[in-house]
Amino acid sequence: MNKIRFVFSLILISGMVIALDSKIGDLPPLGKLFDPFHGFWQNAEAPGAIHFDSSLLLPGLTGKVVVKFEENLIPHIFASNDHDLYYVQGYITARYRLWQMDFLSLVASGRISEIIGPAAVNFDRLQRRKGLMYGAENSLKEFEKNENDYSLTLAYAEGVNAYIRSLEYKNYPVEYKILDYLPEKWTPLKTVLLLKYMADDLSGSDDDLENTNAEKLFGKERFDFLFPGITEENDPIIPVGTKWNFSPIGTIPSDTRTGTRDLIPRSLTDPEEGLGSNNWAVSGTKTLSGYPILCNDPHLRLTFPAIWYAQQLISPEINVYGVTIPGLPGVLLGFNDSVAWGLTNAPRDVRDWYSMSFRDEDRSEYLYNGKWLKTQKRIEKIGVRGGQDFIDTVIYTHYGPLVYDKTFLGDSGKMNFALKWTAHSASQEVSLVFRLNRLRSVDGMPDAVRNFECPPQNIAAADRSGNIGIFVEGNFPLRKKDQGRFLMDGSLAENEWKGFLPKEHNARIINPARGFISSANQRPFDDTYPYDYYNDSEEHFRNRRINTQLSAVINLTPEEMMKLQNDNYSVLAQEVLPVILDSVLLGDIGDEEKFIVDALRKWNFFYNPQLTAPSYFHTWFTFMERLTWDEFDVETPLPRPDEYQLSWMLRKFPGDSIFNIKSTEKSETYADIIRESLNLAADSIERWKEMQGGEPLWYRYKGTRIQHLVPQFRAFGKFNIETGGFEHIVNAATATHGPSWRLVVELA
Repeated sequence: MNKIRFVFSLILISGMVIALDSKIGDLPPLGKLFDPFHGFWQNAEAPGAIHFDSSLLLPGLTGKVVVKFEENLIPHIFASNDHDLYYVQGYITARYRLWQMDFLSLVASGRISEIIGPAAVNFDRLQRRKGLMYGAENSLKEFEKNENDYSLTLAYAEGVNAYIRSLEYKNYPVEYKILDYLPEKWTPLKTVLLLKYMADDLSGSDDDLENTNAEKLFGKERFDFLFPGITEENDPIIPVGTKWNFSPIGTIPSDTRTGTRDLIPRSLTDPEEGLGSNNWAVSGTKTLSGYPILCNDPHLRLTFPAIWYAQQLISPEINVYGVTIPGLPGVLLGFNDSVAWGLTNAPRDVRDWYSMSFRDEDRSEYLYNGKWLKTQKRIEKIGVRGGQDFIDTVIYTHYGPLVYDKTFLGDSGKMNFALKWTAHSASQEVSLVFRLNRLRSVDGMPDAVRNFECPPQNIAAADRSGNIGIFVEGNFPLRKKDQGRFLMDGSLAENEWKGFLPKEHNARIINPARGFISSANQRPFDDTYPYDYYNDSEEHFRNRRINTQLSAVINLTPEEMMKLQNDNYSVLAQEVLPVILDSVLLGDIGDEEKFIVDALRKWNFFYNPQLTAPSYFHTWFTFMERLTWDEFDVETPLPRPDEYQLSWMLRKFPGDSIFNIKSTEKSETYADIIRESLNLAADSIERWKEMQGGEPLWYRYKGTRIQHLVPQFRAFGKFNIETGGFEHIVNAATATHGPSWRLVVELA
């Protein structure tokens, strides 16, 4: 009996040990996680400052390296040569951001199923079918030809790996313990993958398929009215009237429309709204000091860990300060002792979709220009935690990968859509950072960006000689008119891109007469630019506010630039609110609606955090959008006109038929839309007050939050941050996106 009890106890204890040391469902191994000597308790305090001196013993260093930390743990790395500089940058970055850089490289390469299991398989398939790894491999082969920059990237990877080798389980970042997996060796391929991740985030959306549906449903004339190529109140990056100092190549003879007669039943989910950025520079003629001031304000997802890592790098070759993406050597945004620079996203269509015709079910050949061409088949083996590997066969044409087909997102085999995207090209984006860090003047920018392709960026710069300039950079397809707006027939050679714009034909300006340059994700130029341009996500309000403010003042200081970065004024509200208030008859509305109208009549259009008026206006305008664009409420994927289009039509075309509510028998006018949306807004706000308690102060109503990269880790988040602004405002803080880092540099 005692032996039986002993054996039973042994089995029970063994089972408990195995259970506590194993992942069960979504739960981490609880024994390992709660181990006081090795588990999460060891992560209770963040890594503190470490002090390096000449006695630092790291394999691979060839000289003396000193690292000094500020009170906020910003490292300043002093090295006697560039190899050691980037080696220690990799080591230090891994010490504070290892999990983040490792995790995002897995996201880009479609390997999340290895961590969380079957739930992520479709996500991983999509990442691979979009061709992020394919593009990274192409770029790495090209980058390896640049021996100097590649060797410095290898040194960075060596530093990361030196830190990884120094770790025991107890020292692992807590995310590894919760998710129960281990870091893996860092390589230059992972660095390139991070840039492809950013390319996907910043240029990985389009409305080609949705536009194709919309034109079929509404007709060409109506489509072009609702989705105009250029707006009436355009205030572009390159000032209106700028003369182009080049002769365009080629011609743009005709437009290219759809490649299918059927409506397209589904499309990819676009990246979340809220991405953007502001940058500007003012010349010494407008500053109190007489020297230029440069400002940068990138708007990205607000996360823990933060997307940026601040540092200073000093060697005999460079002295540069700013931020970079963990995993990328050098400084991406910042300044050296001669030049300051800042980047904003240049939202421009660099992706096209082609409908492919295959010879048979095997899909080994596709029709192109009257001939059958061979496809390439790439076997994607997706590791699945707790399950069998998933094997996905991705078909590649000369355009690019087949994202939609009968095995993924396709509709009974009718959808065979290939993606052509500049992110697939063999490029050297990593080299951009090394060149920016060594830039000596604004005039040198065109050479610094010569190998930069994707994602397109507006690069503002200022130098100590007093020059300012802005450069709309990327590799831009040479297309026919409207070629980038719709699905195209992949069998027709006439639908090919006609090459790329020469880099010297990219839109650029140095020292404009107005004394400042700026960008805020708006259209880059007026309609005199000689090449076709298309973008489905232009900004129409922030840019006009920035330009108005910079035009109106002189004797600017860094403090005033900081104030402008925090500006909460809404040009949208300024333009829309007088129109809709004039359309409200007070005798026709209830007490709650009258209260909202009265509050908005007194409002000064600032989205300040402690005000309620922004909540009222935002809710009212949101319901106006829903009622106005109800024609787009169908199962077929369609684009929606943007905020500016509704603002413009309310002011210029109030009698348009779009203001009729489709679901009613009555024929409504825009005034009916305004009153009905006011009623809906009042009800919505009352429900919010009942549920949340208290008044709808804007910061509470909007709910800006900073969340962990794994959203389920809510305990690591910060919620209801007291900040104003919104996506169409200079202080572009939405619920989930906003100012991720800010820079103001006076080049005195």
